[in-house]
Amino acid sequence: MNLDHYRHSFNINGQQMSYLDVGQGPVLLLGHSYLWDSAMWAPQIAHLSQDYRCIVPELWGHGHSDPLPSDCRSLKHLAQHYLALMDNLAIDEFSILGLSVGGMWGAELTLMAPRRVKTLVMMGCFLGFEPEVSRAKYYAMLDAMTTAGQLPAPLIEQIAPLFFADEVEQKQPELIASFKSSLASLDSERLDSIARLGRIIFGRRDIMEDIEQLTLPTLIMTGTQDKPRPVLEGYLMHDAIDGSEFLHIPEAGHISTLEQSEWINQHLSDFFGKHLR
Repeated sequence: MNLDHYRHSFNINGQQMSYLDVGQGPVLLLGHSYLWDSAMWAPQIAHLSQDYRCIVPELWGHGHSDPLPSDCRSLKHLAQHYLALMDNLAIDEFSILGLSVGGMWGAELTLMAPRRVKTLVMMGCFLGFEPEVSRAKYYAMLDAMTTAGQLPAPLIEQIAPLFFADEVEQKQPELIASFKSSLASLDSERLDSIARLGRIIFGRRDIMEDIEQLTLPTLIMTGTQDKPRPVLEGYLMHDAIDGSEFLHIPEAGHISTLEQSEWINQHLSDFFGKHLR
């Protein structure tokens, strides 16, 4: 499937947000991970678009989207932008499928417009504060990246393994090689935008106290080898969201959509089939 055939753009305050619009049926709004783009969802788009309409926006400064707008300073602002996209497409009701920051802004959007969001899936995600040790580590990486005006090779070697299961080099070497190549190709303008967005993500507010308001069907999935978002965080969210389902994704790191695409596709089909069809 050539995703570029389905690419569109939406103007917000003079900035162009790129998004994909694939398939027909109940609407799924997909949110991708930081440092990735809509292609991270390629196996799921090919599968789910047979029964659903998949809207897949790209984060500011990622993929084909313009840099982060100066007035976007929180995940709430980001959620407002995606809600504006839904308004522009005249889509009243939709479900959210988000991985990592996609799940974080997805939860913010759900709290913002609870009557419009039908189901919520959060993968490799945590709605509490970023733990202090990891926040400091990520901020140091962002500083090094901004100072260098590029992603130096040693930093790429440090960042890339965070997104995958331990044996990705042996089992799916093309996955990590492709990711390293995309990181190396980032220019200074994009890096500035990415660094600003990174500070928004890792300095996010804690909404664990608010998530008891999430009363819609909710599925939480975490890779058993997810390094940035360990399984314990998934359990904490599952405990706090009444009636939620929680699944371990076997032999998967953070980008489980590519590492375990068939397993993910099957469980997403089961969940959406139960609640949307």
